Amino acid sequence: MSLFKARDWWSTILGEKEEFDQGCLCVADVDNSGSGQDKVIVGSYKGYLRIFNPHPVKPGDELQPEDLLLEVQLREPILQVEVGKFVSGTEGLHLAVLHCRKLCVYAVSGTEGNVEHGNQYQIKLMYEHNLQRTACNMTYGPFGGVKGRDLICIQSMDGMLMLFEQESYAFGRFLPGFLLPGPLAYSSRTDSFITVSSCQQVESYKYQVLAFATDADERQDTEQRKLSSGKRLAVDWVLNIGEQARDICVVSFNQGISSVFVLGERNFFCLKDNGQIRFMKKLDYSPSCFIPYCSVQEGTINTLIANHSKMLNVYQDVTLKWATQLPCIPVSVKVANFQDLKGVIVTLSDDGHLQCSYLGTDPSLFQAPKVDSREINYEEMNAEMKELQKIIREATKTQDVLPESEKERDVTVTAEVSPDLDEESQAIDSEVKAGIVPSVTVKITIQSRVTAQKPNLAVCVPAPLAVTCDQFVFDDLEPDSSETVVLSVFLKEDCSPSELEGTCIVSYNIPTGIPRVSQCNFSLPLKLVCFPAQPSKAANHKLTIDTNKPPISFVTIFPDFVDPSEGDHANALGFQFLTGSKTTLLASKTSQRYRIQSDQLEDLWLVTKELIHRLEGHFKKQNCKDFACTFSGSIPLQEYFELIDRHFELRLNAEKYQELLSERAVQFRAIERRLLTRFKDKTPAPLQHLDTLLEGTFREVIALADAAEENQANMFQAFAKLKSATHLVIMLISLWQKLSADQTAILEATLLPLAEDTQELGWEETVDAAVSYLLRTCLSKSSKEQALTPSSQLSMPKDTSRLKKNITLFCDRLAKGGRLSLSTDLATQQAAVMPGGCATIPESDLEERTVIPGSTAMFASHGQTTKQKSKP
Repeated sequence: MSLFKARDWWSTILGEKEEFDQGCLCVADVDNSGSGQDKVIVGSYKGYLRIFNPHPVKPGDELQPEDLLLEVQLREPILQVEVGKFVSGTEGLHLAVLHCRKLCVYAVSGTEGNVEHGNQYQIKLMYEHNLQRTACNMTYGPFGGVKGRDLICIQSMDGMLMLFEQESYAFGRFLPGFLLPGPLAYSSRTDSFITVSSCQQVESYKYQVLAFATDADERQDTEQRKLSSGKRLAVDWVLNIGEQARDICVVSFNQGISSVFVLGERNFFCLKDNGQIRFMKKLDYSPSCFIPYCSVQEGTINTLIANHSKMLNVYQDVTLKWATQLPCIPVSVKVANFQDLKGVIVTLSDDGHLQCSYLGTDPSLFQAPKVDSREINYEEMNAEMKELQKIIREATKTQDVLPESEKERDVTVTAEVSPDLDEESQAIDSEVKAGIVPSVTVKITIQSRVTAQKPNLAVCVPAPLAVTCDQFVFDDLEPDSSETVVLSVFLKEDCSPSELEGTCIVSYNIPTGIPRVSQCNFSLPLKLVCFPAQPSKAANHKLTIDTNKPPISFVTIFPDFVDPSEGDHANALGFQFLTGSKTTLLASKTSQRYRIQSDQLEDLWLVTKELIHRLEGHFKKQNCKDFACTFSGSIPLQEYFELIDRHFELRLNAEKYQELLSERAVQFRAIERRLLTRFKDKTPAPLQHLDTLLEGTFREVIALADAAEENQANMFQAFAKLKSATHLVIMLISLWQKLSADQTAILEATLLPLAEDTQELGWEETVDAAVSYLLRTCLSKSSKEQALTPSSQLSMPKDTSRLKKNITLFCDRLAKGGRLSLSTDLATQQAAVMPGGCATIPESDLEERTVIPGSTAMFASHGQTTKQKSKP
């Protein structure tokens, strides 16, 4: 940081919310006053053109009304302003204004006033050129060595150099290998144009080469290019600088010697006329603009370089001579002469801060305040230390990584799900084969207690569900204000979801700039994915849930699925899913049991979860606190393993399709290369059926891609079914072993570790690693198992036999008294949870059928499970 600030001589703020850039500033005696006093010309992206003549009464004065000579709106954004001899027949200076699609040249003149209001200035349009291409920047000079006038060269956004000989258009040329436009300058000594290409190299093109090259209008026409007498555009010299350039300036302060200055992103280059480097300076900051302004010593050049730290550095070649602090970050800097003051630094920021300053010794020093001398009271300091230590202990008691949420959040988001389905479905592009796909409306409200900047709302629902709109962007929220959006949720894919829940997430910034996030969850109704149907007597899969309370009529707990005319006699209920499958719910008349049955195992999950949820809600309203559900049937592991095998088979198919596609793609490219070689050969040779082979390979690639896409869709449905079945197994195990909420959370993290399934990280290897970890830690039977080192890298297994064996062993250990815990102190855990520890399980037990105490489930070494049907 500099010790000195730039001395403010004159400054002003231009307009309101206007934007400026590098080419928007120019200083020159644009009105041809002959006094040698420069005027400041500024153009903005809003189309305002302003001309200033600063003459403060004393340094530091703000803008006076007479300082603004002219202000006019040209209705089009101004990209660049330049002053030169642009009108034929006169050597007076004129103003060139570059718009996106137009080049205008104006004459600026002043009329001496007869009253105290001063002189009057006006601009007169001399001529204009309508551009066929969008302009980027321009440069000017005596192209071709003309005397007494300046020509203009405009670079378009697509790489065309358009040259104008004052009132007439000369020609246009495309730069070779063009991608993005860069800065452009003209060197009068070598009569060449210098730019920096997208290849990060400085390129020089001779004017004569441009003039005799093929015309741009003929470049696309093959026949005209053959008949044209033009030559191919060739570069004069190239220098690779390894970075993009911010600006280029060509100066000549000594007779016969000119230098090309290039300001890069982190370096500053000075080149000779032939492209050789005179010197370069590595910058330890990010520059914003620069200008070489004079030569005070033979063979050296002084340069001003501004940076994004609001600093202006003065260099003599590569030596830093002075550094001064600016009030803003300039995007353009010039050196001008005003009144009798020469060398005034004119800077312009992107938001319109225009300042004229000079270098001086105006120190900005920080003086530390005097410290009050007083005696130290050690008793007060000890008391304060104890109080602070107490606060620190209270704050570090919790072991949570994240801080506790505020009691009153700055922004709260709530979601209200409509109790009824939409009368007119809002489903969009649904792939469900059912006739009508229902949708339900969700109303989301965002309330803010403080100013919330840039709030964004994201609504997430698990596939195959979808929403009509999942992203919302709002304007800044004022304190005590709210925003409400309405959307609809529907089933998009042709498979049942594993969860009927959604999440709303609002991200915003508080006034201090700190990002915050607020979220809420909402539950979707079961009737969104199914509708009432006739109960089915026969089913392949059956589950029985035991309760400790008499059965409740379905009219009470399922009023949206039962016809009220049936009264309390409805003890059977059918659920027809939109995907085509059916699930039946039965209530026992003599016992406290409920049976759920279906032809598909995964379809049992949503109905079972909804049943338990509604039973718990019903008895909670009755103030019954001892209601409990249990499961004493057999865990359907065999059917669960079939879903695992189906999902894993599709993953293997995906890997196979990927390998085949890679092979066919290599073959396709090889045939293409051979055909291209044959076609380029001057002496034609027979194709030898290469075209037929190319067509056949192309068809194979398309067929494999279609098959891979179909397999991907099948794998998505298989993973959705696997997640539903896994949710069901987790619930049955928690009811069977009466797991606590913490233990159920560990079980869910073990069997459902992934939200999405990919080839790189799949469900099978992840679950296998998690189950193996629990078998080695909290469910281990000996210290030898704890000493086993797990694999450090997850990879796709060859088959699922190990996974199924570990899941079977996992259930067996739970049946023998094991409990889930993430504690590393196994001895303490076993002593506290399982008196006497978990009994050692002989290896021979895994080869025999083991009956789990307290249940009728039986496990075998090969993973098969016997099913037992119980009557309600």
